Amino acid sequence: MQPSSILYEVSHRTTYRYSIPVSFSHHLLHLSPRPCLHQTCHRTALIVLPTPTRHTSAIDYFGNPATFITLQEQHKQLILHAKSVIEVQPVPLPKPDLSAPWDQVYPRLFHDTSDEGLEAIQFAFQTPKTRANEAIRAYALESFAPGRPLLAGVLELTRRIHHDFKFDPTATTVSTPVEAVFEVRRGVCQDFAHLQLACLRALRLPARYVSGYLLTHPPEGEEKLVGADASHAWLSVWCPGHGWVDVDPTNDMLVSFEHLTVAWGRDYGDVSPVSGAIFGGGAHTVDVAVDVSPVDGLPDIRPGFSDFSTLPPVLL
Repeated sequence: MQPSSILYEVSHRTTYRYSIPVSFSHHLLHLSPRPCLHQTCHRTALIVLPTPTRHTSAIDYFGNPATFITLQEQHKQLILHAKSVIEVQPVPLPKPDLSAPWDQVYPRLFHDTSDEGLEAIQFAFQTPKTRANEAIRAYALESFAPGRPLLAGVLELTRRIHHDFKFDPTATTVSTPVEAVFEVRRGVCQDFAHLQLACLRALRLPARYVSGYLLTHPPEGEEKLVGADASHAWLSVWCPGHGWVDVDPTNDMLVSFEHLTVAWGRDYGDVSPVSGAIFGGGAHTVDVAVDVSPVDGLPDIRPGFSDFSTLPPVLL
């Protein structure tokens, strides 16, 4: 029997180390989870070291919480540590064969002037990271015969990507084009989400990129390693009558209560956890440690920053 909801504590710590000092930097952060239909963020806090000269919080165009920080003192290390307490309710799963025919979605949506229709249609077009060539469009069409129910086609495409493409963190980078991913048949969750978005948008089906976290389970008989989790990416498809339906091609599944949403947009470029510009720095390394853990009650997340006691933190 599924629980009515699950409470999670999430820790996401990113450390940048530079070979020479950075004298000035400005960053846009998407590290605070957004509220959405089946998710409530009860608490969230962000610590930045060294202390930013300026910081502001805002809601971006897509409704995601965003933080802007500026650092004007020299530093050879930057630490960004976000902690959140998130409650997730199981998502009712629609019946795929009862969804609307896929080839009727865009023509109807094109004439839909409702708020929902106007929001959805902006996700039907390609972006720089989801640009489809003819081979990608042909690959998508194999799952979408004329008149086929939308979600039935989406789920088959999700299964095919999971089967045809191998998870390989060494095969791509954040800048690898989706056409190259399609050719090498390897990549990571970000690549597979971009590929499925490219497939769907080639057919003018609205779909958006979702960033967040996935509860991982250690091998049987072993303990879960601290910091061994990672950020995750999947996609959400607009389905008339059902709203947005999330699918995960990396794991071949409909998204339920073990996926935690941070932000969504057109592609990774809209919701990158950390972006911006620096002056100086030289070569750099990045270490990321993520933990996603179910908890029984609402923990006080601020004492969890005690490992920064030797430095003057700013808690945002």
